[in-house]
Amino acid sequence: MQRILLVTLSLLLSIGFIQTSYALTVSPAKIEITADPGQTVTGEISLYNEQQETKLFYTSFENFESRGDTGAPYFIGAEDGLATWMNAEQDVILEADQKVIVPYTITIPANARPGGYFAAIFFGNQPPEGGAGGEVSVGGKIGILVLLSVSGEIEDRAGINSFATVEDKRLFTALPVAFEYIFNNTGGDRIVPRGEITIKNTFRLTSANLLANEHKGSVLPNSTRRFTTVWVGEQPTEERSFFASAISQLKDFRFGWYTADLSMIYGESAQVAAASYSFFIIPWQILLLAILIVAVIWFVFKVWIARLKRKILAEAKRSKR
Repeated sequence: MQRILLVTLSLLLSIGFIQTSYALTVSPAKIEITADPGQTVTGEISLYNEQQETKLFYTSFENFESRGDTGAPYFIGAEDGLATWMNAEQDVILEADQKVIVPYTITIPANARPGGYFAAIFFGNQPPEGGAGGEVSVGGKIGILVLLSVSGEIEDRAGINSFATVEDKRLFTALPVAFEYIFNNTGGDRIVPRGEITIKNTFRLTSANLLANEHKGSVLPNSTRRFTTVWVGEQPTEERSFFASAISQLKDFRFGWYTADLSMIYGESAQVAAASYSFFIIPWQILLLAILIVAVIWFVFKVWIARLKRKILAEAKRSKR
C-alpha cells in the first residue's frame, strides 16, 4: 500500500492530474501556493463519490520530503511544519454520485522562515492514525500535494551533478538515444529546472532540440533528482531484424560524432547550469549493406569489363583475317 501511494504521488508531483482512488475523485491534484509569513490562505477542494452508496471519508495531513533521486515523496508525519498549519473538515460524508466542495485554510506562522514547505491533504476510508517515518495507515486514501513557498530572501543553490546517456553508453547504431542528468538543489525552496538538450552532429549542425524537463518535475530542497530525456527520431524503437534495422537507419540516417549540450535555467534569479556529453552513432547494418552492394557492383563491373575486353580482342582477331 505504501509503495502504491508513493508511486501515485510521485506522478502527481511531476505532472499533476485528477486522480481517482477507491471511487473517489479529487481535484485539483496539486496545490501550489506562494504566501507571506503570518498570512492565512484559503482554498477549496472538490470531492466526487463515484460509488452508488453513501461513503464517509476522513481528512488527514502529512509532511513529505524527497529521498533518493526519483522525485517520489517520502512521508514524515505531521508533528510540525506545513501539516500542522492546515485545517479542513475532519470527515466528509458523500452520498452516491455526490460532489461536494471542501474548504481548507493554511495559517502560516509569523515567524515562519522563507522557503519551501511540502505536505499532503489525505482523504481516506479509515480514521487517521499517528505515524511518522513514511508510515501509511491501513486503508485506502488519496492525497493532494500542497507545495507552499513562504516569501522572503531565499538563496538559489543548485546545479547539474552529472549528464550522460543512460548507462554512460558512447556507441549507438541508431536512435533512440536516452539521456539522463541528475540535478541537485541545496537551496531553501523547490526548483523546477527548465531548458533544452541541443544535439549537434560532426559538422556542428543542430540535429535535434529536446525539452530537458518536459513534465516540469520539481527538485525539493536538499535533494537530487534524476531526469531522463529520449531522442527518439522518426522511426519505431522496437527491436528489429538486421534488414529492418538497415531500412530504418536509411530512412532516419544518423552517422558520426554527436555532442549533446544540456542548458538549464533555475530559480527566481534565473541562474544557468550547463553540461555536455559526446557519443558516436554508427549504423553498421546499413553501412555493411552499402559495402556489400558496392562490392557486388564492383564485381559485376569487373566481369563486364573483362567480357568487353575479350569481345574486343576477338573482333580484332577476326578483322585481321
